[in-house]
Amino acid sequence: MKLSRRQFGYLTVGAATLTCFTRPATAQAYPSRPVHIVVGFPAGGTSDVVARVVGQWLSERLGQQFVIENRPGAGSNLAAEAVARANPDAYTLLLIGGANTINATLFDKLSFDFLRDITPVASVFETPLVVEVHPSVPVRTIPEFIAYAKANPGKLNFATPGIGTPPHVAGELFKMTTGVNFVHVPYRGTGPMLTDLLAGHVQVAFDPLPASIAHIRGAKLRALGVTTAQRSEALPDVPSVGEHVAGYAVSNWYGFAAPTNTPTEIIGKLNAEINAALADPKIKARFIELGGTPLASSPADFAKFVADDTIKWAKVIRAANIKLD
Repeated sequence: MKLSRRQFGYLTVGAATLTCFTRPATAQAYPSRPVHIVVGFPAGGTSDVVARVVGQWLSERLGQQFVIENRPGAGSNLAAEAVARANPDAYTLLLIGGANTINATLFDKLSFDFLRDITPVASVFETPLVVEVHPSVPVRTIPEFIAYAKANPGKLNFATPGIGTPPHVAGELFKMTTGVNFVHVPYRGTGPMLTDLLAGHVQVAFDPLPASIAHIRGAKLRALGVTTAQRSEALPDVPSVGEHVAGYAVSNWYGFAAPTNTPTEIIGKLNAEINAALADPKIKARFIELGGTPLASSPADFAKFVADDTIKWAKVIRAANIKLD
């Protein structure tokens, strides 16, 4: 059947009109079934807790279950790969963090491109790392620590939960920024690292605050500084490293992401709901208990933050020649 120009014009206008009504309707109908939040680390850790706190809020607000799916392995790359390959409909989300921006450079042969295949949705939470030493180290401030390390090159053992982890690259950035030198001692996880630090077998660590705060408050470890630009509400008397080392700032952050090509209207809806969660006093208090603060942003601002973080750690990894065993 042939269409006249007038009929064709009506169909074109009608299609455009339908598109205008369909796109918002997509966001309005979302979610119509359970949503999976994939977490690249085991249950019980900070990333898992953050995902569950926000997931519970979203379940209550949007009327569908947001199910946490822990998929640890390969430094969180297994989880990221699963979401990168998922349908771009926001029914599979990824909890992302600093490990993902580090892994983009640290791992040579990934089957996905983090910046290309994953779209940031909303930032959620950040917590500082804390520069801490065993009490046997005769320093109490960051300037004293820098002076002691320079006077004793190679005599301080710097413990991390593994090669290429956020604490490792944070310590390497500190070395590059201050010119100090200490010996990297990688462990298989935070637990064994802290065991040896508490025993004095190693002397210094850049550890996520939630893991160490009880030991710091119990005077088993000495906090010299927190790595975020601002002081932590959990340790208000401990200065930020940046107060003594210009430009140094590192945070352990978390947020939500979706497969690339997820409809922008759905991303906007999720971003608005997550930001509403971050403004809720109960969720704020829960995050402060974890040693951090809520971190709200727009999708565009969060995407820029993720891209900048990826570039920053790429420079550190290459300059320090960090390679996986």
